[in-house]
Amino acid sequence: MDRTVCLPSQPDKTTTVTLVESSSAPSGLELVSPYQTNRIGDPMDLVSLAAHVQKGDEFVKANACSKLTVIADQIRYLQEQARKVLEDAKRDADLHHAACNMVKKPGNMYYLYQRASGQKYFSIISPKEWGPSCPHQFVGAFKLQHDMSWTPVDEVQKRDAEIAIMDKLLSQQTALPPCTEPNFEGLIK
Repeated sequence: MDRTVCLPSQPDKTTTVTLVESSSAPSGLELVSPYQTNRIGDPMDLVSLAAHVQKGDEFVKANACSKLTVIADQIRYLQEQARKVLEDAKRDADLHHAACNMVKKPGNMYYLYQRASGQKYFSIISPKEWGPSCPHQFVGAFKLQHDMSWTPVDEVQKRDAEIAIMDKLLSQQTALPPCTEPNFEGLIK
């Protein structure tokens, strides 16, 4: 049974309250006085109930908005990660297609130069080793990783540290114990 109530604090807004359906014989048993169990009580109780329903609606909306905001932030983060992956893939493809007269081996540093004609090529000789007699414009230094990706020289130390951590985790299977419940260890100590 639906009742529409106007709240005293918001006279221009109405709230619908759903009351439990009444029956003179619940579960097949006749009540002594159906009037006492089915009558609508104090009208202020109905207003109080409507205010409570409205407050519940507001909390549900606030919670949904909060969760959707978190999801929107995660989407933006994932879009940024996807953009970075695509940029790195393009850079890696371009570097793999640079001219080179040697077999490139993972784990080594290679130096990219550009001729006056625009051709880019890899060398194992650094600009420092060339000294002032460097024949072409130096573009950058890159380390070829074992997954065949390229790491710019200024990111090599960070990347090597990340790889060392992953290697350590892979070599020590006990480093990540099975856990079925949230683990806040390290956050509360």
